[in-house]
Amino acid sequence: QAQLVESGGGLVQAGGSLRLSCVVSGSLFSISTMGWYRQAPGKQREFVARISPASTRVYAESVKGRFSISRDFAKNTVYLQMDNLKPEDTAVYYCNLATSLNGYWGQGTQVTVSS
Repeated sequence: QAQLVESGGGLVQAGGSLRLSCVVSGSLFSISTMGWYRQAPGKQREFVARISPASTRVYAESVKGRFSISRDFAKNTVYLQMDNLKPEDTAVYYCNLATSLNGYWGQGTQVTVSS
């Protein structure tokens, strides 16, 4: 079992930055791939970035060079640093923990980028 709690969303102007955090309770964090997904109004949830237990990182093409995912094993936390934000980044951002058997989601945090 795992519980995920995201924070760090908010309203920012285009070109600005935000850092999202996701704290994970339970014992799965160190052995799981952690990911960030987002869902804009009227659209399907889409992949943003993920990081493996060995810290291998994968990014969606739309965020490469602007977003950076990292994890802190001592704090059971995964971060998403978002720079040079664009209005099209506006969405609810969700944290995901994936094991070979299960997946867990946080409640989401709203990111709004104004032009």
